[in-house]
Amino acid sequence: MLPPLLLLVLLCAGLAGCQGLTPPRAEAASSAATPVGSPSADAAATAMTDEAAPAVRPEAVGDFDDWRRDFRRLASDEGLGEAALARIDALRYLPRVIELDRRQPEFVRPIWEYLDGAVSTNRVSTGRDRLVAHRRTAERAEERYGVPAEVLVAIWGIESSYGGYQGEVSTLDALATLAHDGRRRDFARGELLAALRILEAGDVPAERMVGSWAGAMGHPQFLPSSYLAHAVDGDGDGRRDIWGSVPDALTSIAAYLAEAGWRADEPWGLEVALPDDFDYSLTGDTTRRSADDWAARGVRPRAGEALPALDEAALIAPAGARGPAFLVGHNFRVIRRYNNATSYALAVATLGDAIDGRPAVQGDWPREEPALKRTQVLELQRRLNARGHEVGEADGILGPNTRRGLRAFQREIGVTPDGFATLGLLERLREVGS
Repeated sequence: MLPPLLLLVLLCAGLAGCQGLTPPRAEAASSAATPVGSPSADAAATAMTDEAAPAVRPEAVGDFDDWRRDFRRLASDEGLGEAALARIDALRYLPRVIELDRRQPEFVRPIWEYLDGAVSTNRVSTGRDRLVAHRRTAERAEERYGVPAEVLVAIWGIESSYGGYQGEVSTLDALATLAHDGRRRDFARGELLAALRILEAGDVPAERMVGSWAGAMGHPQFLPSSYLAHAVDGDGDGRRDIWGSVPDALTSIAAYLAEAGWRADEPWGLEVALPDDFDYSLTGDTTRRSADDWAARGVRPRAGEALPALDEAALIAPAGARGPAFLVGHNFRVIRRYNNATSYALAVATLGDAIDGRPAVQGDWPREEPALKRTQVLELQRRLNARGHEVGEADGILGPNTRRGLRAFQREIGVTPDGFATLGLLERLREVGS
């Protein structure tokens, strides 16, 4: 919770995953272990009340004044006009933005908890209502770009609760703060220049350019650069208004996904059942095979008679051997270009299915499994490295390298190598390392 798209921590990794296509929002390039998009979470995170904000550091204020003067010269060199330059003089430093940018979650949120909120009963029913209310708009976008109407509505629902919560932080002030004092200053500076160009184009007045603390804007939560590249005038009024126009927002989402490579003739994938002796080392996005090949290995749909015709399909088991499994194709990876997290893409895919009346996830999640603290993930990574199962630098993020190292350790101790991190596996690592 974006043709033109919360934590800037892993931005570079997210951008690399997009293969040159700018993620609609900075949050989208954050850790896959901590996906964003829950409007309720965003509402809490982006509330910028005076009471919530810590005192401004005196040195930050002085530094910010100097930075603002330097940025004004840069903007002038970039060709921005006097009206935009005057707005730079009024930019404010928001300490709360820096606090949120540097915050690390204590727990690694289980995927089933994320999906519970992202694909709740209320969100499904509201999505169906919104699709009825805006069906012609969604169908026109589908006809033009090939992206199913229910997928467009699903992204809209997860990003901004169908426009109900778009954020309330000044995009200009948030990006200026991050460009001055954040962890991805060059990136934020570029986004601030893009935001000023949007104002020069006259699509939105400055007072309406609001969004999340990290610069994501409007119904679809686009970053300014993605807005400039992909926002579309969907209602024919001559403006690209992703803040106030649902047609503009839905059509822009469709345009972004089409640019990312959406294939109109393919589903995103489906939930599948695996044989008891399935080799879980084959799960993950890097192992891609045809649907026929997976079928030959005993992979069967949970519902229906045959797997869809997918080339280069991957099998994912986000909760390991004890949770549901999904066969995902090219379009699932396209959704990840909107937000580079498996949990986010799965939420969009299954919410879209539910809005369209297709079955919910049928497999059971291991809900009794306790969430790992970030400190425990760090310890797990360090212990895997110490045993020679290289996972790279310990960062507290359960990414593909960590899962690969876990599988190697699981094979070492004779358990199913599904790569799913649990407290039990950490305890086994402690035992063998003591």
